[in-house]
Amino acid sequence: MRDFPASRIKKIHSHAWLWEPLENDPSFFLRPMFGGRAVYVAGRLVLFFIARSGDCWRGVCVCAERAQHAALMDEFPELAPHSVLNKWLYLPESHNRFEPVAARLVELVRRRDPRIGVLPQAKHEKKAAPASRRGR
Repeated sequence: MRDFPASRIKKIHSHAWLWEPLENDPSFFLRPMFGGRAVYVAGRLVLFFIARSGDCWRGVCVCAERAQHAALMDEFPELAPHSVLNKWLYLPESHNRFEPVAARLVELVRRRDPRIGVLPQAKHEKKAAPASRRGR
């Protein structure tokens, strides 16, 4: 058995079990974002997981257009607009129904529920630095 230095061992995200059912989807993409993990399916940002301790973000954000919020909150009364990023709905990890509700949301993503997901904003290209004016 080979020993690895502690600095080389990656900690497993505590919410990884939630996105694992999506990993077999060929369009699945997981990306670090703002200290959490953003899940993309079919080119859409669908869920955002954060697990930092003591953080007001600890839980899952459901990325949905505002027009879809009411329908999702009717089905999942545990969801509410996030206090900082209110364009997304939030399920805090501290909620006593976090696990079953989060698992059900993942199932909706797997089934491509049209209420969940937003198109990511296009990245702005950096402007090229002005050409050097040497020789003047």
